[in-house]
Amino acid sequence: MFSSQLLTDLGWSNHFLGQLTETELDTTLPARLTEVHRDRASALTQDGPRDLNLPGGQSTGDLAVGDWCLFDAETGRILRVLDRKSRLARRAAGEVAREQLIAANVDTAFLTTSCNADFNEARIERYLALIHTGGIEPVILITKSDMTDDPQSFLDRVRSIAPKTVALAVNARDPASASQLSPWTGRGQTVCFLGSSGVGKSTLAVTLTGLNLATGAIREDDAKGRHTTTNRALFRIPDGGWLIDTPGMRELRLSDVSEGIEITFADLADLERQCRFSDCKHEAEPGCTIRAAIEQGTLDPARLVRWQKLRREDQWNSASVAELRSNARRFGKMTRNAGKHKRGWDTE
Repeated sequence: MFSSQLLTDLGWSNHFLGQLTETELDTTLPARLTEVHRDRASALTQDGPRDLNLPGGQSTGDLAVGDWCLFDAETGRILRVLDRKSRLARRAAGEVAREQLIAANVDTAFLTTSCNADFNEARIERYLALIHTGGIEPVILITKSDMTDDPQSFLDRVRSIAPKTVALAVNARDPASASQLSPWTGRGQTVCFLGSSGVGKSTLAVTLTGLNLATGAIREDDAKGRHTTTNRALFRIPDGGWLIDTPGMRELRLSDVSEGIEITFADLADLERQCRFSDCKHEAEPGCTIRAAIEQGTLDPARLVRWQKLRREDQWNSASVAELRSNARRFGKMTRNAGKHKRGWDTE
């Protein structure tokens, strides 16, 4: 028998309940994954914490912290993972086109950057594309606001590229400042932090949860931080919500995020639809509304460059393994031919 009150506290909703058959309602129990290990998963159930076993042939790579699953109460075996209402995933490192899950069933992603050299519009736009594609609400946090005389200038830069996204200046060590996040951390809500290492994500996690999570210092010369969170885990927030603490990312490789790119660059997408030609390259074509906006001073040309770069990267990374291999072969042939021509020039 399901305890709706306890499950709702964990983030259970009709989205998940509606997926269960009558048989599953009578014979299985739901659980929310709090950690994913190499050969098992830790979870919270209506009866408390429990370790769950993977079904035969399933890899933990198919699971993400925040997932809801059904399990057999006697054996502790996961029977199936329920369809996610949201997800965060990136393209895994390496040449093989493979997806790496980051988190599942997140309501709000706190995109975290800091008031120093780490601040970078292009990086913020990359994360926003990832968040929007996953069906998650972004909130941008500017940390270390106590270490600058002008935090408003950083907020203005954020709002110039994401005017419809909430942006807040936060002192990660100050509970009163962190309380600005309370609208998103209430009962049953799930949040996560995304951003580079050393920008204050783990410090904010400590402030929100009261847990003693490891944090590291940031190097002053380049504002780069050490990885202070090394695995993903789900933690309780006193307000009633849940935090998925994720590691900082040295590299954020995007794939299959075209929808998120269009949302992140909605201003450019709207202008593009007004161009005279549907295949406009926004270079010197007549009737290009994007070039007109740049000439009028209402569009930063650097934003156009970042948009085009992200689109090209997404198209490349979203290609199938076969396409990647084919592209690699063509590139190899081009470089070999270029080498031949260069050698020919050298001998003349």
